[in-house]
Amino acid sequence: MFIEQVKNKSFRFFLYLPIPVFFLVLMIANYMASSEMNTEQMIHQTIAELGENMTFFWSIVPLSIACLLLWLWVKVIHRQSITSLTTSRPKVDWSRILFSFGLWATISIVLTLVVYFSHPENFTLNFKPGPFFIFLALAVVLIPLQTSFEEYLFRGYLMQGIGVVTRSRLVPLLITSIMFGLMHIANPEVGKMGNIILIYYIGTGFFLGIMTLMDEGLELALGFHAANNLVGALLVTSDWTAFQTHSILKDVSEPSAGFDVILPVFVIFPVLLYIYSRKYQWKNWKEKLTGTIVFENKEGV
Repeated sequence: MFIEQVKNKSFRFFLYLPIPVFFLVLMIANYMASSEMNTEQMIHQTIAELGENMTFFWSIVPLSIACLLLWLWVKVIHRQSITSLTTSRPKVDWSRILFSFGLWATISIVLTLVVYFSHPENFTLNFKPGPFFIFLALAVVLIPLQTSFEEYLFRGYLMQGIGVVTRSRLVPLLITSIMFGLMHIANPEVGKMGNIILIYYIGTGFFLGIMTLMDEGLELALGFHAANNLVGALLVTSDWTAFQTHSILKDVSEPSAGFDVILPVFVIFPVLLYIYSRKYQWKNWKEKLTGTIVFENKEGV
């Protein structure tokens, strides 16, 4: 079982606390800073000074480095293998990561093409070969690290840690999903569309959390999240998103949070969970999502 992976590790509660406490303080500080300044204007100003590619680089590098630091903390401080933080399987299942990446990348491309051809007036061609391929090289390296950090932090480190402390599966699912959504509260999309967009972010957190608990590992969530951010950043940009990049297309329409929130959370994500459940033969949904965790070895907990 995925959460139980830490039962035979050197888990110490006081060593577990620094990362969630630090991240919580960072989230609060980030929210307070964003409430005092216009995030969208700040991004535009940075782009005017550094350009899109360098702005992207400096905005994403901290999270990419944080991924490496989190792995180091888990390995050195907790003496826990990265494999056990990733999956309950004997080794990381790369076929799961690639399947999930390919599935969501394909769906994302198809949906983007449908929207583009149905409403071409909402888009302009933004493709510039030189800047695009530089951005592509940066994105392929940095975005998977950024998305992996978020998955390892929320669906890995926090999911396992909260599960150990509470002996519950439902509690870490609820906490990590809500925290994941609130982490995006300082994004310019929230300022542009309103707090209703948090339904999408929190809904995505629940989707990824359910996927992780049902599949007993992070592989599917890692693949989905990487495809979501990478393909999205390469295909479409706009003047009001967190990632303003040298993408192929630029969305020039006026943003609104309605159908774009409802469709993924209440239609697409349930369909994807059904596809995953059929492919990987998920069973015992109630037990895996809401059951009590029992540890045979309670040493160090």
